[in-house]
Amino acid sequence: MAGRAQPSGPAGSGGARGLLPLLLLLLSAAAIIPRGDGQNLVTEDVTVVEGDVATISCRVKNSDDSVIQLLNPNRQTIYFRDFRPLKDSRFQLVNFSNSELRVSLTNVSISDEGRYFCQLYTDPPQEIYTTITVLVPPRNLVIDIQKEIAVEGEEIELNCTAMASRPATTIRWFKGNKELTGKSEVEQWSDMYTVTSQLVLKVGREDDGVPVICLVDHPAVKDLQTQRYLEVMYKPQVRVSQNYPVQGLTREGEPLELTCAAFGKPQPTDMRWLRVDDEMPQHVVVSGSNLLISNLNKTDNGTYRCEASNAVGKSHADYMLFVYDTTATTEPAVHGFTQLPNSAEELDYGDLSGTPVPLNASPEALPTVQLSNASLAFRPDSRAGEEGAIRSVDHAVVGGVVAVVVFAMLCLLIILGRYFARHKGTYFTHEAKGADDAADADTAIINAEGGQNNSEEKKEYFI
Repeated sequence: MAGRAQPSGPAGSGGARGLLPLLLLLLSAAAIIPRGDGQNLVTEDVTVVEGDVATISCRVKNSDDSVIQLLNPNRQTIYFRDFRPLKDSRFQLVNFSNSELRVSLTNVSISDEGRYFCQLYTDPPQEIYTTITVLVPPRNLVIDIQKEIAVEGEEIELNCTAMASRPATTIRWFKGNKELTGKSEVEQWSDMYTVTSQLVLKVGREDDGVPVICLVDHPAVKDLQTQRYLEVMYKPQVRVSQNYPVQGLTREGEPLELTCAAFGKPQPTDMRWLRVDDEMPQHVVVSGSNLLISNLNKTDNGTYRCEASNAVGKSHADYMLFVYDTTATTEPAVHGFTQLPNSAEELDYGDLSGTPVPLNASPEALPTVQLSNASLAFRPDSRAGEEGAIRSVDHAVVGGVVAVVVFAMLCLLIILGRYFARHKGTYFTHEAKGADDAADADTAIINAEGGQNNSEEKKEYFI
């Protein structure tokens, strides 16, 4: 609420020019001091959006039916009581009484901003002012994107511009539901502000089809935003599924059917099968994305690769085949599907030990993977096979060492048990033999082995 009193009334005469400053000071002091009857003017500041309606209220506490009038910033009378001298139809009387004068101003513009005065004709007169502040929302909100179509791994620049607002806007960026940070610049034209925010974004395949939103924070408008959908091209994602046998060992004499599926943007147009580090067997039949071996044998062991390419690049997925004997019944520990990255960038898009699934692929786009029971063959040129063989050797060595230690401890326990069992009993000293039947100690000594002869032999002589 603003309530600053100002002097009102005629100026002093020309003959009393020296007393004019003193009179003005006294009039100012009288204007801010209420009369004895306690009359007091009250009003509030008004904040309005351009084009809306502003309502100005001049109220009197403890009114004595004094006249109320409203003046514009140019000190022209808008209303005197319920009469409107100013010929501006945008001002309309809302309420008039002895204690209030309420006026509305429609279709507010920037030119209407300023101080409006409420006057009360008392002795001395009272005056206070209210300030109208006009808010202007952004005229336009536009996102400009540097490249309409981007390739994964590229950095693109987006600019969002909010034009002709008052006060200056605050621009926020979102990618999906995640808020990002941009860099804003403000330009002022007269009483208006234009704000431009720049966002630099590194895009990946997961950003394809994701909206980038420019949101404006401004007191004159709520939820003002605009958005652009990203379009990102990326290399194919490839995976191999085993159609037959569905869940079983790949044995000699049985058929094997593999299917290759690829998804990318643009959709891959070139797809082919090959055998890594070896020629494709002549009896292998390749038909589009399918590979068929009707009669497996151990010469078919190896790594079979499906490659797919589009305008962005090339990717592949591998299947390691190991053919078992017809008598094999145990399930392999590791399945035969692998996919190694073509470059360092692909480390973010798939697991090295399995086939990746596109982040934005629908279930209909790629069929469900059916894992094979064929194990990875141990091949010198296969990294996955070498790792599996090394793990198997480590487990065998540890198991052998543990078995040897346990066996040695069991043998030691058996030997100690037999030793203690054989040496269990009552033992006598040589001198105590024959003492069981003696009546006293002397007789026991005499009856000991050797009898008196021994006692004689043990005599000592001193010369």
